[in-house]
Amino acid sequence: MSNPLIQVQGVERTFGSGEMAVRVLRGIDLTVEEGQLVALYGPSGSGKTTLLNMIGALDRPTAGTLWFDGKDITRMSDGRRAKLRRTQIGFIFQSYALIPTYTAYENIDLALRLPRLGGRERRKRAIAALEAVGLNAWASHVPDELSGGQRQRVAIARALALRPKLILADEPTSALDTRTARRVLAFFRGFAAAQKTAFVIVSHDPMVAELVDTAYDLHDGKLIPHVHIESVAAAHEPPAQPMQEEGVS
Repeated sequence: MSNPLIQVQGVERTFGSGEMAVRVLRGIDLTVEEGQLVALYGPSGSGKTTLLNMIGALDRPTAGTLWFDGKDITRMSDGRRAKLRRTQIGFIFQSYALIPTYTAYENIDLALRLPRLGGRERRKRAIAALEAVGLNAWASHVPDELSGGQRQRVAIARALALRPKLILADEPTSALDTRTARRVLAFFRGFAAAQKTAFVIVSHDPMVAELVDTAYDLHDGKLIPHVHIESVAAAHEPPAQPMQEEGVS
């Protein structure tokens, strides 16, 4: 690993006030290096997505500090935080967040318009990302014409096409069969190694813990090491290869 990309120090998040206040995060400390894959586990309502939103500059902590690539994002203006999200952070949402009237290609192209990339570069990246997840033959299909697994892979391709420093993935394997999920995670590892992109992955899938560098459980608002983690650093997964096209996944 090289330089810390994400540093979370003493982060707390409370919703509401007074007797109705709910303290979700209670002094979180976390460091994520460039090119590192980190998994977050915990029961529903434990604050995993809340922490992901903090790291992704979608929400601000009640207390504590978050650093992104050496910059204190808790002190940034809303405009600078929005620019950071457009250019440096890729999001893979559990609900896919695809525009229903746009094709797979157009959903990716739209995300690449936000950092104001030129048309030729957008096309190059969108096609490469769809090929990487095995969906180049489905580029002209709208979400209703795709299976749940294929929609998830379009969402993954959209994040990869940005080539960001950080990708935040909320349950990226939830709609995928085991074989496809394993290929996706292996691809994440190869992409991280090649691009120095860090991944923070929220999951309930026990397989994810076997395919990342480190994993944590989030309980009672605090992070603790995930007890079943088996890093594949020694296993040396092969470099990322384009996934084979499949009609369903």
